[in-house]
Amino acid sequence: MEITLALGGGGAKGNSHIGVIRRLEKEGYKIKSVAGTSFGGVVGVLYAVGYSSAEMERIFSSVDQTHLYGRDSQDGPALLGLSGVRKWLDQVVGEKTFHDLLIPCAVTAVNIKTGGEVILSEGKLKDALLSTIALPGVFPPHRWGDLELMDGGVLNPVPVTVARLLSPDLPIIAVTLNDPMDKPIRPYTIPVPSIVPRQIVEQITRLHFVQAYDIFMRAVDVSSRAVANLRLELDAPDVIVRPDAHHIDLLDKVVVPDVIKLGEKAVEEVLPQIKQVTSWQYRLRKKVFGKRPCEVIKTSHPEKVSA
Repeated sequence: MEITLALGGGGAKGNSHIGVIRRLEKEGYKIKSVAGTSFGGVVGVLYAVGYSSAEMERIFSSVDQTHLYGRDSQDGPALLGLSGVRKWLDQVVGEKTFHDLLIPCAVTAVNIKTGGEVILSEGKLKDALLSTIALPGVFPPHRWGDLELMDGGVLNPVPVTVARLLSPDLPIIAVTLNDPMDKPIRPYTIPVPSIVPRQIVEQITRLHFVQAYDIFMRAVDVSSRAVANLRLELDAPDVIVRPDAHHIDLLDKVVVPDVIKLGEKAVEEVLPQIKQVTSWQYRLRKKVFGKRPCEVIKTSHPEKVSA
């Protein structure tokens, strides 16, 4: 029972991807390729490198968030820096490239200069990950050669189309962490790690520019939900998995094993669908009758990145 994964972005709630992988493997499914955006790209790359779900749980649980978002000379304009993230990536992927992966994997980004989607599947893994997690305004864009790259979730929140490129003949399990359209819009504050004292956070929220940021981000939230839901409808993955992690904010300090369980539970809820789309009858019908019309619709022409 072979499948491919499309893992969406979502900050700290992305730890639930580990639970999705764990439960799928427990059920006997073989993940033959993985595409990811933002945090989904991080989990996807680590899995493709060869880390097990248990090892990823240990890695993310041991991260000291207080040292992740410092700034150094490599950081461009953004609310937070990524000096600690770069050091962390040196530890978990080092100088590895996509050539070193055990299974096909790709992550997405957006070229700030052209507005085009970029599929990252060559070169150093560290560069690809710094590109795909570069949430606009929050983290600095990543310069890679002539490109200036930001979070791929801007255009492709759940990279189903990329997963399809990696494994055209396999069922696609898409994991989305975007809030559904019927969820109330949550208030936003300037994103700071949850280790910052509450008193300081409360003082920050009273500033006028922070209140303006709240209004702007609510508007962005509405549009990003719409983009995610529209892309999922048009790109038509075989199964959509929705971990109930909507209460978790981007940079929340979470209990990683608890968030992982949300992913496991989400897979359990759609197991009948997964069993159906991995059956030989379903795959035969798909081959005979071809893809549905909506599956060939594209919203952009992805650019390629050379090593």
